Amino acid sequence: MLWRDAYAVYVAQFDSVNRAPATGPPSRTPSAILALSFDDYVPTWVLPTMSLATRARHFLGRSVRQLSSAGRATPMTSRGASILDQYSTSAPSPQNALDIFDGEWSSAFPAPLSTLRAGSIELFGDDRVRWFAESVGGVQGKSVLELGPLEGGHSYMLDRLGASSIVAIESNTRAFLKCLIVKELLGLERVHFLFGDFLEYLRTREDTFDLCMASGVLYHMQNPAELVALIGRCCTGHLCLWTHYFDAKIIASNPQLAPKFTENSSQDFEGFRHTLYRQEYRAALNWPGFCGGSAPTSHWMTRDDIFRCLRHFGFEIEGVRFEEPAHPNGPALALVARRVADERGAERAAAVT
Repeated sequence: MLWRDAYAVYVAQFDSVNRAPATGPPSRTPSAILALSFDDYVPTWVLPTMSLATRARHFLGRSVRQLSSAGRATPMTSRGASILDQYSTSAPSPQNALDIFDGEWSSAFPAPLSTLRAGSIELFGDDRVRWFAESVGGVQGKSVLELGPLEGGHSYMLDRLGASSIVAIESNTRAFLKCLIVKELLGLERVHFLFGDFLEYLRTREDTFDLCMASGVLYHMQNPAELVALIGRCCTGHLCLWTHYFDAKIIASNPQLAPKFTENSSQDFEGFRHTLYRQEYRAALNWPGFCGGSAPTSHWMTRDDIFRCLRHFGFEIEGVRFEEPAHPNGPALALVARRVADERGAERAAAVT
């Protein structure tokens, strides 16, 4: 009965990314826990890795863990608890580290830690990352810049695939701390997690990388064209991108998505003329587990504008896969683009130096 009821809750409430109840952040009462949608627990770029059954199991597992701990203080979230509750009184173990964020993990861990209690999504074995790697001729010996690693699943894959170094920049405090736990437990010696805004990093640094991984970040930007331009200045090889895009017909036909897009505006960034569509996070901002952008709104581009933007800033698209026009959180795709040396790119590089 519990499985069927939880599955029904999941199906009935499955809607937009990180949606929180209109009444505010979720409480820890059983009724409030089951009132949460599946997307309250799972960032939107994770969903392509999951079958419907896996999504239901993930939601059920989270709900059961939350129900079992309803009313009990948890280490990183309870503001009214004593400071002594921040101490562990059991012997050190990997599970102790994961339990710092008990109920918050999205990812299932790979062997030999696959029996640990965490999330259920195979982000440490993501088919998109495998496709990215195959499309660029492998990552062996290459330097990688990863934007928004979340829980370090893709960082782990890049490390195991032989990248010489991975710089992964995360601006969400809780996600960054989870990445450090992953680094320690899995021995990611070639991964360097940095805490801060990757836009500011790209604006102020002159580092270059063979490969840039940007999965689930472009549609969280205020100025997505600027991000593409900045990546073009630091990436000497390939860009691997997974993102949502705006499609007026598809968005308008989705009653969960349509109200979030309130206006559009014509923009010109470094000679690239395009249209931005403002997306509002709304009630999601009330939830401590929010993992979107750092502002109340973000801007999406159309599929065509994304492709034109890449070409404008010196990228040649080499492959497109994982297209999901019917993705529940908006149309999405993955692509690989190669940095090309053209006159326009050379002029911009000279202006920066």
